[in-house]
Amino acid sequence: MFSWVSKDARRKKEPELFQTVAEGLRQLYAQKLLPLEEHYRFHEFHSPALEDADFDNKPMVLLVGQYSTGKTTFIRHLIEQDFPGMRIGPEPTTDSFIAVMHGPTEGVVPGNALVVDPRRPFRKLNAFGNAFLNRFMCAQLPNPVLDSISIIDTPGILSGEKQRISRGYDFAAVLEWFAERVDRIILLFDAHKLDISDEFSEVIKALKNHEDKIRVVLNKADQIETQQLMRVYGALMWSLGKIINTPEVVRVYIGSFWSHPLLIPDNRKLFEAEEQDLFKDIQSLPRNAALRKLNDLIKRARLAKVHAYIISSLKKEMPNVFGKESKKKELVNNLGEIYQKIEREHQISPGDFPSLRKMQELLQTQDFSKFQALKPKLLDTVDDMLANDIARLMVMVRQEESLMPSQVVKGGAFDGTMNGPFGHGYGEGAGEGIDDVEWGQAHSQASGCPGGGGTEAGGAPGPALPGVPPGCPLGVSGSLPSALLGVCRN
Repeated sequence: MFSWVSKDARRKKEPELFQTVAEGLRQLYAQKLLPLEEHYRFHEFHSPALEDADFDNKPMVLLVGQYSTGKTTFIRHLIEQDFPGMRIGPEPTTDSFIAVMHGPTEGVVPGNALVVDPRRPFRKLNAFGNAFLNRFMCAQLPNPVLDSISIIDTPGILSGEKQRISRGYDFAAVLEWFAERVDRIILLFDAHKLDISDEFSEVIKALKNHEDKIRVVLNKADQIETQQLMRVYGALMWSLGKIINTPEVVRVYIGSFWSHPLLIPDNRKLFEAEEQDLFKDIQSLPRNAALRKLNDLIKRARLAKVHAYIISSLKKEMPNVFGKESKKKELVNNLGEIYQKIEREHQISPGDFPSLRKMQELLQTQDFSKFQALKPKLLDTVDDMLANDIARLMVMVRQEESLMPSQVVKGGAFDGTMNGPFGHGYGEGAGEGIDDVEWGQAHSQASGCPGGGGTEAGGAPGPALPGVPPGCPLGVSGSLPSALLGVCRN
């Protein structure tokens, strides 16, 4: 007679079995967290609903910085080839969001076509409208680095109110959308341009809840002397300290992230060590991708619970018939007191609450009569997910990590970084001073060979030194100005 009761009880006792962490996260979100989000209109306030592609996509790296700090060149350095839509110059060149992803052939997918593709994790960007989608594209190409990660290039951040308004879309909101879904956010600074514009400051503040993903790169550091570099580093840390209000010090990687020889090679060992540290951090992303998605889902679940308490509290305070508008204004103005009341009643940490100012702005346009009262069953389901299901997935995360290699990003600049022509040991011993033009001239005179090698007895050409292209008439390629580097290689 009551067989359905026993079946339901049995279903609760028997834990669900998942094949992979991604599959488990997808099912838990759809079955346990999404109903709570929809019931309390979470997607209108905070973040659009997650889709299957959000759980299955490769790790993504988001590059953010002011114009001409080397963002596009940084991508070019990592993958060691040009990508469709790439433009590099000293002026503001990149005016679009470019998702550099793996594909069987080189090509560009425009934004409007990209956001209707269910295989890509960009469908919810449709909400930002044509003004943004006309400035969004996917550059796909067959590259071994992109087998493991995807890279998002962003427009250079400008200064002044005019540039911020003329974009036609909410730049900070778009970056915040990406920040929620990427695995690493790299802020690039130019050693000659440390001023943080108003728009850049606004962007950094929009990334406030994702400090664990942020890494800072001080690029073009080979263009200044050691003493100046020390002062520039101190100035950068001081500027960041005023915007990122955390007691922890932000990790800053110093170097020159492109393939050209160093202009001032005094700090070569420092730049090499910093580049290796940054590469190791990026190489760990695929290994830690499942854990990052799990962490983001937990964060989302905690925020969704708090949001449910806020909405239900506002609903409870609203009158049934008269004075709705005046009561709404009063509740919005006193939202801070409602926060404190929820915090005391449900023992919730203050850090779990959304921004008070942002929440007040969003509530101004909402119809409070459509809000839902508290439904404990939905909250209990999410609590059960956090207490039991997530714990089982944590075990699966460790098992998946143990089966993966320690460094899974391969190809491009990630191969041969220790032994490449400008890797560790370059410019030492017999090659000391190799970056100086005089070194190349002295070497050519000593060798007596226009082809880059020495001469043997009887005038026969000797073997070329390691790293020197055969037949190079200009000496060691590493000693040449950048304008002449292509001569030997071509």
